[in-house]
Amino acid sequence: MVKASELIEKIEAFAPKSLAEPGDPTGLQIGQPEQEIHRVLTTLDVRPEVVQEAIDLGADFIWAHHEAMFRPAKNLDLSDPQNAMYALAIKNNIVIYASHTNLDAAAGGLNDWLCQAFGIENQIPLLPGEGDQPGMGRIGELKIAMTMADFAKQVKAVCQVDAVRLIANDANKVVKRVAVLGGDGGKFWKKAQEAGADLYLTADLYYHVGHDILAAGFAVLDPDHHMEALAKEPMAKKVQEWFAGQLPVTASQKNTDPYTYF
Repeated sequence: MVKASELIEKIEAFAPKSLAEPGDPTGLQIGQPEQEIHRVLTTLDVRPEVVQEAIDLGADFIWAHHEAMFRPAKNLDLSDPQNAMYALAIKNNIVIYASHTNLDAAAGGLNDWLCQAFGIENQIPLLPGEGDQPGMGRIGELKIAMTMADFAKQVKAVCQVDAVRLIANDANKVVKRVAVLGGDGGKFWKKAQEAGADLYLTADLYYHVGHDILAAGFAVLDPDHHMEALAKEPMAKKVQEWFAGQLPVTASQKNTDPYTYF
């Protein structure tokens, strides 16, 4: 028998809540920590289709990267799809736990998984952490130097998306040193440039920020915030390691990217 609290203890030892950015509502979202759990579903986002996937699989614990509740519910009107999703999870005794910016910063966590996926080696934190704690983002070197255009194609293939956005004055410039920060990291592009990166890989870049990047002679590759879905499989592997197969785990197969490219 495994209790939800036992899995939560393992998660928080790996990605301590103390690493989370101020105001980030990471942690237990829905459910009872002392509940016995039988199967885990790992996911990037908690959306209605993911909760239904958990129900269909018999999973009673969802470990997500993004919180189900970024903002508190103002009422329990179940005609609201978000509230209806909460009710569905509660009705089916599904515990929902999120590791957000703490998983981003954790040693061996999300940004290290992204480095591995994109072929970035010898990485160190991009942003300093508190004391001896690791910081947000990573910066390292590509195994093989290549042009920005070729690296963009590689990232596109790894993320399995139809398009990526490259902000660069010269797509044929060769890059070796790459910084990466999963999710919305546009405000840190100057930090990446100052750290000596040839290119910065992050998401949610704003139009006018793109102009600033070009004027500064820097380059940023934006493959979409959904690139963090690459974490689903490593998260599942962590659960397997912690419980040696005693707690079945499945990585969500649902694509929660809200964008469609034409």
